[in-house]
Amino acid sequence: MQRHTFQAMGTTFELAVEAADAKEAFAEAEAEAERLEQIMSRFRPGSELSQLNRDGTIDASPDLAEVVALALDARERTGGRFDPTVHDALVGAGYDRTFDDIAESAAPASASACGGRVTVTGRRIELEPGFKLDLGGIGKGFAAERIAQLLALTGPSLVSAGGDVAVRGVPTEGTWAVGVDETLTLGLTHGGLATSGRDRRRWTRAGVEQHHLIDPSTGRPAETDLVRVTAIGTDAVDAEVLAKVLFLGGSDDALARDVPAVLVTDDGRTLTTGGLR
Repeated sequence: MQRHTFQAMGTTFELAVEAADAKEAFAEAEAEAERLEQIMSRFRPGSELSQLNRDGTIDASPDLAEVVALALDARERTGGRFDPTVHDALVGAGYDRTFDDIAESAAPASASACGGRVTVTGRRIELEPGFKLDLGGIGKGFAAERIAQLLALTGPSLVSAGGDVAVRGVPTEGTWAVGVDETLTLGLTHGGLATSGRDRRRWTRAGVEQHHLIDPSTGRPAETDLVRVTAIGTDAVDAEVLAKVLFLGGSDDALARDVPAVLVTDDGRTLTTGGLR
């Protein structure tokens, strides 16, 4: 098993390929992550997404158009619980720069409306005035899938983009072992896995803790009894959407949905659902 890690999209990418030599494949993977970051990053002034957010409209590349379409489909399927128009709410909470550069501040956080209209016609994207897009989570899932597809040309592969996991093929061991925490490991043979939580990306504004998981119904960081959710989906993009939706709904709603997931509550319980043991 050949392994490789690198930094991109504000997170750590971890790659594994079952092959005799994967150096060229790993180099291609890094190049693809850089290419996609230049398309989807809201922190790069020259990215396609930044241009869209500045101008309100763009004739997008196929990749940006596809990711935005996936995000809008997720918003429709989840009744707005997943929403890519949380950009200004994230900025209002203090996430206005890459996470490593966020500074604590005495300024209070502020809420911003979500749910703005986004129109995609072919590759033409138009935003309702006053709204901008953030593609952070779904963009990482999309990148994990693209890179896994590239690596699969070399051998069975796994890609983790900061916890958004995509797999292609089955290794000799028969399953991909993915650690959820220190005590729990899940085995994947297909599909994807993603984790959303408020235990890592957090900071304070005016002494009040903030995190990056925005509840679109309030325009503020979500208040829920869950600390972290790990969900399994049909691919990394689907898993990313599921993890966010389950986190925002809280433990009772997540258990009622009965999809494959691991829930960690703020009182220290670890719950499984959807047939996981």
